[in-house]
Amino acid sequence: MKILNFGSLNIDYVYSVDHFVRPGETLASNNLEIFPGGKGLNQSIALAKAGADVYHAGIIGKDGIMLSETLVAQGVRVEYLKECNDQTGHAIIQVDQEGSNNILLYGGANKAVDRTFIDEVLSHFSDEDIILLQNEISEVGYIIEKAYRKGMKIAFNPSPIDQAITELPLEKVDWFILNEIEGMCLTGSEDKSGIADKLLSKYPDAHIILTLGSEGVLYKDKLKEYEQSIYSVKAIDTTAAGDTFTGYYLASIVEGLSVPKSLDRASKAAAIAVSRKGAATSIPTAKEVEESTIKIV
Repeated sequence: MKILNFGSLNIDYVYSVDHFVRPGETLASNNLEIFPGGKGLNQSIALAKAGADVYHAGIIGKDGIMLSETLVAQGVRVEYLKECNDQTGHAIIQVDQEGSNNILLYGGANKAVDRTFIDEVLSHFSDEDIILLQNEISEVGYIIEKAYRKGMKIAFNPSPIDQAITELPLEKVDWFILNEIEGMCLTGSEDKSGIADKLLSKYPDAHIILTLGSEGVLYKDKLKEYEQSIYSVKAIDTTAAGDTFTGYYLASIVEGLSVPKSLDRASKAAAIAVSRKGAATSIPTAKEVEESTIKIV
């Protein structure tokens, strides 16, 4: 079984600040670091580090060669990575003294994904494979439709959230991996159980994995429900926490681990990631996760 991650690739410009910039304010940053990033790239690296056989499909500009090199170095297959004349997507990320972040995205080459490219990529995959998607590239709806018709299992991380997501064919998604804010936007509910219940009422065959920050994770499908507590670490940079969780969870399920064991492994990996700087560079290896001595709160 192969996992195809059809996703974004960004260059992350990470600014360390005392507090997030307020409207009308000019603020000097304490530091600038440049990292490979993008939700797609981060999740592919998390999948690979967790032990999955993962292929990344996406588009970079000529200024994004370092992103391709990063994927290869981390064990991700890049046969379906394309170069175009647009500027590579990038993100401006502020990280405050508490390790929280806010992110401004520029799509760039990520928005150059078209149906011809999608058809070519998906021709190499079958109903035995899984596709992972986020919301940082163009033509996500077409990819879902095409993958569904091929019989592929579909995992969707609806981030960044926007109104257009509600127009996607979400009834074809097998796994929703999302945070509380994304869940609220999709359902209108502010309660974690309400979010999961409303999603299941719309998509009864889906598996809902709802990350809740300090409250851990809630899993729910039409038959089972599980809760996972967080691991205790000092947060340095939360940028890739959700991406690390997504990659590790999906890789663990594909490996054959139970849902509770997959939730636990993914939560531990995400905790390790937030204790480090950067996005892709913060994602731990499977060995680091296995040998970590951090504890559940």
